[in-house]
Amino acid sequence: MSGVKNTNSGAAGGARKQSVHIHDVLMGRMQRGEIAPNFRLVDTAVAAEFGVSRMPARDALMRLSHEGYLEATTRGFVLPRMSHQEILETFDLRRLLEPRGAALAAQAISDEQIVKLKQTLIEARVATDCGNSELLFKASERFRNGWISAIPNGSLRSAIQRYMTQVQAVRMMTFVDPKNHPLITSGNAELYEAFSSRNGVAAYDSITRFVYVGESAYLDATKQQDQTTKNAATIA
Repeated sequence: MSGVKNTNSGAAGGARKQSVHIHDVLMGRMQRGEIAPNFRLVDTAVAAEFGVSRMPARDALMRLSHEGYLEATTRGFVLPRMSHQEILETFDLRRLLEPRGAALAAQAISDEQIVKLKQTLIEARVATDCGNSELLFKASERFRNGWISAIPNGSLRSAIQRYMTQVQAVRMMTFVDPKNHPLITSGNAELYEAFSSRNGVAAYDSITRFVYVGESAYLDATKQQDQTTKNAATIA
């Protein structure tokens, strides 16, 4: 009976591949900020988009939920909603994890990865010069994903990636202000220099400063948002 094909096994393998593909595509969309905070991902709609049955679509969504990237609701899956306090607490976690990750990445990063970081840095500078917030957003996301992918400690890499929702929330609030663009680009440039010289100490220090700068920009954006809300209420 060794020549008999196991169709059930083949079908299961195909469904797993479909689930992995959907997972990776949706993850990429989240990383690029293409999924709005209130957008609902429903398994039937996802299945229809990818031309698959409902099961692999739901498996992909459940996996993203278990990994902390999505939140399950009674009407589908949405990006996790973070309060102001949760965002501030996550900054504390990032200051604990990212410096160690950057230091390890500086010593393990490949020449190919450094070339890719340089290219995204060039794109970020172009975006800064022309005031293109969307292009800068995408370039900064690729830069961050690039150096994180170079972290040799898989558990640490996964832990840092788990805070992607916070990073995106902060970006959505701070990238709209052009005064933050040079700070973002210079921070990435400093980190790139540390990586290109394989200097773990410099990378550690650089990302620590960068996270503090990000928190400061977020707090400024929050104050401006609160003031705008108060002004609108006064006019009304």
